[in-house]
Amino acid sequence: MFDRLVPAPLADAALQHLQAEGVQRGAIVAWLGHNSWDMLATLVACQRLGAVLLPLNWRLAAAELAALCRHAGAGHLMGTPEMEGLAGEVLARTRLQRGPADGVQPGDLLLVYTSGTSGQPKGAMHTQAGMQANALAAIAAQALTARDRVLSVLPLFHVGGLCIQTLPALAVGARVSLLPRFDPDAFFDALRDWRPTTTLLVPAVMKALVEHPRWAGADLASLAYVNSGSQIVPGHLIEAFHARGVPVAQVYGATETGPVSVVLRPDEALAHVGHAGRPALGVQLRLAADGEILLKAPQLMRGYHRSAEPAFDAEGWFHTGDLARRHEDGCIEVVGRSKELIISGGENIHPAEIEQLAAAWPGVAECAVVGVPDARWGEVPVLVLVAAAGAEIDTAALLASLEGRLARFKHPRRAVVRPALPRTALGKVQRAQLAADLMREA
Repeated sequence: MFDRLVPAPLADAALQHLQAEGVQRGAIVAWLGHNSWDMLATLVACQRLGAVLLPLNWRLAAAELAALCRHAGAGHLMGTPEMEGLAGEVLARTRLQRGPADGVQPGDLLLVYTSGTSGQPKGAMHTQAGMQANALAAIAAQALTARDRVLSVLPLFHVGGLCIQTLPALAVGARVSLLPRFDPDAFFDALRDWRPTTTLLVPAVMKALVEHPRWAGADLASLAYVNSGSQIVPGHLIEAFHARGVPVAQVYGATETGPVSVVLRPDEALAHVGHAGRPALGVQLRLAADGEILLKAPQLMRGYHRSAEPAFDAEGWFHTGDLARRHEDGCIEVVGRSKELIISGGENIHPAEIEQLAAAWPGVAECAVVGVPDARWGEVPVLVLVAAAGAEIDTAALLASLEGRLARFKHPRRAVVRPALPRTALGKVQRAQLAADLMREA
């Protein structure tokens, strides 16, 4: 399947380059660069050689990238020309380990590090067989064919950008247009000139598009649907696309899960707004007693690279840490992270329930809800808001608007405005730090 991803001359050239660099079977090739066909050709070349590709997040600092290379046992660092400066800084901070890397097994192909919202990042090792299973699940979920035209705008260093649409589309012979990185004007230009049939977006990108001056006048008619994922997608963003006649499908998953695990097909999107959908092809899903999603599937990672931490429980289930409810029709709705759950007076509060409503309030650029200790209730929710440029947020009116829309025990005890939310290097909100900051200020 992967031999067909890129034109043969490009794949052959990448293979010759790896061989000239002394890449051996079992070696790990780190890649640093914006989206490019060279990266995809290098993935194909690694598959042919029995090596492993390690895509690096160019948003990280050189010290962080060097730490990942050391942990992985990377023997080579390659990439695109615009990253030469950062690559040089990385090389100055680490020693590459030539030859096969400890921990690599036959069939391993892709090593992707998680964001590490708590503790150190972990490397999810994906096999060629697992990636093929993931591609088949993605193709089935989206009914991808050779007639599709896929606009790929998300970074390929994430499994989402790489494995939800880009690789599956190429595998079926669809045409793919790669943007080096997301830019709203470049997106709208491609929409106008190239006429894609679909694209994959995350909430931050959806928000940037919906709020862009070109949104109202953009011709979206070529889009049969868009796909979305990476986190719970705010309902108002979904509705903005639906109002323009574009269904918003969804893919639920994680770095460890392929990521295609639960899918909301395009033909179900309009009727199941905000739902993650149903288990993807080949996926077994079970909800634990507390609602945590447990998965078994051929597209899941083989395990964590060079880590003693068990990846699966004794029965072979992967514990996602995400909480969900299953509706009568079988649709899965993800409601939040188990570690983010707030228990107030014995009642469970999922931050996403409040965040969905707050995110749609005028002037709100982003928001997060965290639990802080309370003498009477154990803990209570606090809403933290970041205002859009030039905007002011009426926090009292926002809190009042929740009346009748959320149970009283779910109402935030206060709402505060901050210049920004603390985030990890990969952009995830550091809720523990945010809660600690609020407690110090109380």
